[in-house]
Parts: sequence; structure tokens; C-alpha cells
Amino acid sequence: MPLIHCKSLSLAFGDVALLDHIEFAIDRRERIALIGRNGAGKSSLIRILAGEIVPDDGEVVREKGVRFANVPQEPAFADGVSIEDAVTAGAINEHEGDEDWHVTARVAEVLSRLGMDGGLLVSTLSGGMKKRVALARAIAGAPDLLLLDEPTNHLDFDGIAWLEDTLKAFSGAVLTVSHDRRFLESFATRIVELDRSKLFSYPGSFAEYQRRKAEMLTAESLANARFDKLLKEEEIWIRKGVEARRTRNEGRVRRLEELRRIRAARRDVAGLVKLSLDAGERSGKIVAELVNVSKSFGDKVVIRDFSATLQRGDRIGLIGPNGAGKTTLIKLMLADLAADRGIVKRGTQLQVAYFDQFREALDDNATLSEVISPGSEFVEIGSGDKTTRKHVISYLGDFLFPPQRARAKVKSLSGGERNRLLLARLFAKPANVLVLDEPTNDLDIETLELLESMLQEYAGTVILVSHDRAFLDNVVTQVFAFEGGGKIQEYVGGYAEWQSQAKTDTSSANAAKTPANAGVSSSGNASASPAAPVRKVKMSFNETRELEQLPGKIEALEKEQANLTGALADSSLFVKSPDTAADMSTRLEVVASEIEAAMNRWELLENKRSALSG
Repeated sequence: MPLIHCKSLSLAFGDVALLDHIEFAIDRRERIALIGRNGAGKSSLIRILAGEIVPDDGEVVREKGVRFANVPQEPAFADGVSIEDAVTAGAINEHEGDEDWHVTARVAEVLSRLGMDGGLLVSTLSGGMKKRVALARAIAGAPDLLLLDEPTNHLDFDGIAWLEDTLKAFSGAVLTVSHDRRFLESFATRIVELDRSKLFSYPGSFAEYQRRKAEMLTAESLANARFDKLLKEEEIWIRKGVEARRTRNEGRVRRLEELRRIRAARRDVAGLVKLSLDAGERSGKIVAELVNVSKSFGDKVVIRDFSATLQRGDRIGLIGPNGAGKTTLIKLMLADLAADRGIVKRGTQLQVAYFDQFREALDDNATLSEVISPGSEFVEIGSGDKTTRKHVISYLGDFLFPPQRARAKVKSLSGGERNRLLLARLFAKPANVLVLDEPTNDLDIETLELLESMLQEYAGTVILVSHDRAFLDNVVTQVFAFEGGGKIQEYVGGYAEWQSQAKTDTSSANAAKTPANAGVSSSGNASASPAAPVRKVKMSFNETRELEQLPGKIEALEKEQANLTGALADSSLFVKSPDTAADMSTRLEVVASEIEAAMNRWELLENKRSALSG
């Protein structure tokens, strides 16, 4: 018998069906990842399993005596409670009949695995450390089933590694909601997707899920196309009227009515977020320059003697533990914070867009439309000649907010929906410097991949703070790693390259820093020995692929430019089709800008490859 069995569960909020007669079972020692679009109903399903809410229909059958523990996205603790008290409470609640020595031994074991001082107050901990304590509290009760909602949010790389090891060592079953692709690949033995109010199960790894999901969507698309063709043919037949009445084919009429009913009930694959960002006016070649910069807060040295040059078009990832100083470095680079020592030069013509991980830019009591376009029903997107005007409801639709949600309050949104709204607000205005502080928290996988693609094509400069390892690998071209004691080291590539280079880098404080490259040059500590060997690093996979594709892209743009120029050379076009001529003139300007941006990017990457090969 399964630990838990959901029979024909249904749940709806208003006219939106989240769960539609789903069947779902969890067996002992399974490690299940529950995925799906933001707002699909994943957290609601977990709350049903935990007994916190009751479904509209169906039942949840639990094995007799089964114990489960639920760790929500934002765990709560009583005021003044210590780590040891919190963990002990979890053990006692689940095992009230145990001897005191048994509970004490279990708590000691969990605290040892946690690696923290049990006397510390939970209220003094960071969000990531509170997540660890909440998980330790749940595990101390030795539940048969552990329910986790976005457990990697707010965890740094060490925290995620600790989570993976802890869950792999856990003897019970685990169901977790997560969109961290690297974590899913490491953890899950079955992927369960909530899609259009139905559950689909994919045994195996996340990579296997991706393959089978693609096959399923292709088959579904073909089946829908065949269905729509048949429906169209039957609609043509019924409209003939006379023939339909003469043949008296009542069975065919009934079939048409059934086809109409099925088509009306069909829920097509949800649309994709439409992400685009106008890079605006080009910034100066140098975005920021730091020379022997240091910053401390009290006795804590956050940045020590750091030098770097951030150039236009760089995509930098900031990596380090929570509280290491990543946000401080961003503020120094953007001249929003003064350094204690050293020189900080800010570039010219900068248009900065800042994505705040704490979403402080969002007013909970404002409506979605007020957040996007306060005081107006229209959004001005872009700048200068590229400005377009769009109704706020249409613009919100690009970010998957239906028209009826435009007047909803921000406080009604889920975490993923808040992130989408913040992205919508951010991308409405042009920016040539994009600062993203933990943008991936709560975003579903489809939106994550679209954001990755947009950033890869973005012509401006990107500064990214993220603990999503796959996202870093797919976006950034250089890494600034916080290595303790205020030391920041630069590495070429993304997360994987940083890990590989950091493991093989056994140099002491006198070792040379990362070799100069066409993107960011960093001298690090002033005491670095000039005679130390230079570490050879490779270009990231994404950079290499981009460099290979750029010549073809430039060639296609130049061909389009030549065709447009030839067409506009015919002066009669402006008389015969003035609208077409205007559109072609506008496109010609855009193509010229795209060619310039592509040429600059090719030159930067080619110089970097030459420097590394030399």
C-alpha cells in the first residue's frame, strides 16, 4: 500500500480549476519532484497532502500511522527560540512516547549534521540558515514522508550541497516542489508535472523527463491538428444545411456536437512569457573601474584590495555565500556606495535596471496595472524612435497575467508571479546595464529558460547574483567569486568553470590572478607575485557557441541591410506605399544597430579567444 494515495482530487479557486480529478500516489523511499507553471496549484496540492486544506472533491488515503512533515517556502518559528529548541520541538511532536534520552540522541545527531551552534537564536539567522533549521526540525521527527516547497530558495551553494546530501541520506520518502534544474537532476527519481490541472508522471531523471515531455508535446500537437482538421470539415458539412437535412445523418450531427464540446473543453498548452528588453542608448565602453577598492562594516572586511574593469557587453556572475558582500560590490560598481579605500570610476551614459531579490520595489497594496503604469492605462516601451505604446492589460498578458488579474492586488500573487511582475516592470524601460539579484527564485522552468535566452541575446551589460547553477552556466561569461576574508577572485566562464578552476587552483596568496582577457581584467591583491605561473582557462561553452554563430548572424543582417537599401532606393515606393516605406526605413535603422552590436560582440569574444590561446 502507498504511503499516501490521492483519489480523484479536485480543487478550484473561483472559475480556475487547479486540480481536475487527479490520481496520485507516493510510495516509501521515493524522491519525487513536483514541477509546473507558477500558479498551477503545486503548493495547494502539498497543503492538501499535509491536511492543511480540504479538496473540493475526492479523498486522500494515508497508510495507518504514517508520519509526515511539511517545510513551507517561508518557515515560521516562535519568538526567542534557539536552534536546539526548534529541532527538539520537531522530535518531541512526532515522538511523544519516546524516552528523553532517545529524543536527545536524535536531536544531537541532527544538530551535528546541521553544523551549527544549537544555542543561537533562530531570529538572528539568515533566510538560508532558517531554511536549514526548518528542514532539520522536520527530519528530527523521522517522518515517513517529507514535503518541501521550494527548498533551495535563499540557500547558497554550500546550503544546496548540504540539502542534497541530507535528502539523499534521508530514509523516508520526499516530495519537493522545485525549479532548480541541477538540484532536480541530482535529487529526483521521479518527476511529476502539474499541467493544466492534470498530473503527469515521468519516472527517472530530470533529463529523461525533458526528453519524454518533448515527445509528448509533439504528439499532442499532431493530435490536436488532426482533431481541428476533422472539426473544420464537419463544420463545413453542417453549414451546407440542405445536404445535412436531406441526408438525415443524425449520428454525424451528434458527432459534430461532441467534437465542439471536446474542443471547448480542451486546455491548450499555456503560452510563454514574452521577454524582451531594449538596451537603449549604448553605454560607454567602460561601465565601471575599481582600483584597489576595500570596504568594511565594523570589524568585518567585506572587500579587500579588489581591482577590476567592467566593460560594455560583459555578463558577470557574482558567486559567494550569503552575506559575503555581493550586493555591496554591486553598489560600489554602480557608485551607490562609497569605498573605504581605493578608486571607483563609473562609466558614462549608463541606464541601470535593478532586479531586487527581496522585491522591495513592489507595493503589496497596489494593483498589477498600477505597478506597471501608475496613472495611465498605457505603457511606453522603449525609448526614442523605438518607443511603442501598449495597453497595460495587453502588456501584462505578455507576462501571462490574464485581463481579470490586472486589478488584483500585488499581495495576492504567488512568489513566481511576483517575480514575473517585477520583470514586467523592469523590462518596460530601456536599460544598458541590467543588475539581477536572485531573479530565478520561484520562476518556473519555462520562464527561466526564456530569461536565459533573452540575456544571451541582450546587447547590454549584465551583473548577475544567483545560486541557480544551470542558470549561471547558461548566462555568464565571467565570475567574481568571494573566497573569504574580503578576497575576490575572477574566473572565466560560468559556475562549472569556476568549480573546476577553484579545485585545481592551489596557489597561495602570492599566486597570480586570472589572466587578462577582453572582458574583465582583475588584478586582485596588490601583493600578487609577477613571476607566478599564469593559470590557463578555457572559454565557456556558451561563449564558444556564440562566437561560432556570430559570423552567420552578421552575414544575414548585412544581406537584409542590402535588400532594404535596394528597395528604398526606388523613390516611387514612398508614393505608392508610404507606410511600407516608413516600416522599411525603421527596420533599416534597427538592422544597422544590430550589426554594430554583433560586430562589437564578435570582436570582444575573438580577442578573448586569442588572449587565452596565446
